[in-house]
Amino acid sequence: MKPIQVGLLGIGTVGTGTFEVLRRNHEEIRRRAGRDIVITMVADLDTERARRIVGDGITVVGDARAVIANPEIDIVVELIGGYGIAKALVLEAIAAGKHVVTANKALLAVHGTEIFEAARAKGVVVAFEAAVAGGIPIIKALREGLTANRIDWIAGIINGTTNFILSEMRAKGLDFGVVLKEAQRLGYAEADPTFDIEGVDAGHKATIMSAIAFGVPVQFAKAHVEGITSLQAADIRYAEQLGYRIKLLGITRRREHGIELRVHPTLIPTTRLIANVEGAMNAVVVQGDAVGTTLYYGKGAGAEPTASAVIADLVDITRLATADPDHRVPYLAFQPGSMADTPILPIAEVVTAFYLRLVVADQAGVLARITGILAENDISIDAVLQRESAEGERQTDLIILTHDTVEGRMTAALAQMQALPTVLAPIVRIRKEELN
Repeated sequence: MKPIQVGLLGIGTVGTGTFEVLRRNHEEIRRRAGRDIVITMVADLDTERARRIVGDGITVVGDARAVIANPEIDIVVELIGGYGIAKALVLEAIAAGKHVVTANKALLAVHGTEIFEAARAKGVVVAFEAAVAGGIPIIKALREGLTANRIDWIAGIINGTTNFILSEMRAKGLDFGVVLKEAQRLGYAEADPTFDIEGVDAGHKATIMSAIAFGVPVQFAKAHVEGITSLQAADIRYAEQLGYRIKLLGITRRREHGIELRVHPTLIPTTRLIANVEGAMNAVVVQGDAVGTTLYYGKGAGAEPTASAVIADLVDITRLATADPDHRVPYLAFQPGSMADTPILPIAEVVTAFYLRLVVADQAGVLARITGILAENDISIDAVLQRESAEGERQTDLIILTHDTVEGRMTAALAQMQALPTVLAPIVRIRKEELN
């Protein structure tokens, strides 16, 4: 049977990993796919470097459109990244009748609806397992393995850079800025780490998982996204004393009137497996009504872990190459005509518990006034901790854990508390999830 010919757009870290793993495991992959899968053409602006990587026998070009125009290419693998040229190339590949594999979570989170509609109209496949959590097969699990379930919620550590930083802050008691520099020195963080540390990367991935879990269009613009740049070592230490760890979580949850879609630092009980995921590792917890709680853990980035997901998509497309397009697994798990228009809830309507840290004057009646404001806003308290403040002897750190409440109600209460003359610094608010 004629081999499936693959054109690679971009041969950076993931592209090199894909080439190496496909070559190393060629026979095993052929046995699983039922025919050979071979990279025959590579496009990269640095053609000399690309030729050194792939060697002789493979066509290397500087223009990605030459790959798309080649009638012999069956599958185009887009590993360029970003929203700009990558979007144009993916849409051109689809228009040319090519199947597409991409690891580009940003592209799909923002333009996925347009891309999937174009692919459906043309009868080709767009596969994107590598776009979320690297080598962890979470897309296949949500789209196929858990298809019998009504998904209730998903919570994931889906950015290795931020998890490494938070792990180091906790283990060494260091502040964010110090650990970020170390992460950059070790190669865990980019020279410009904005997408990671501000939560944008995790927001893209959470958006894709939410769409698959609940059968809604991808809509990153409606996600609530917060990063870890304002986290302080003191809060990580206090959380530990209360039996919690702070992780940057991507969370999406089904509610009666809509869907929560949010990324932010979150307190998780140390007894939860996901709370003990350290370093640059990823983990995703999925709650389904039939299966209960399932956990998916592994490397969320890197050349070969991500290549593992890219090649899995190549094998899937190879198996489906002759299948009727109407009988393929839908891109977002639900049949196109069954997609829902369930709204994404604004953050003010999200229901969660909270960790609060207030720097207050060390005098009588302060705690009573603070707890009184919470009670007036119908917010119940789970635990209270008082510690001597590092800022001076005449003030104290007041740490409060609340039960679940509506975010808008907490925002109103915080405004009242912040206005008190005995509250001496901006109040720290971090959301808390029990993940029961």
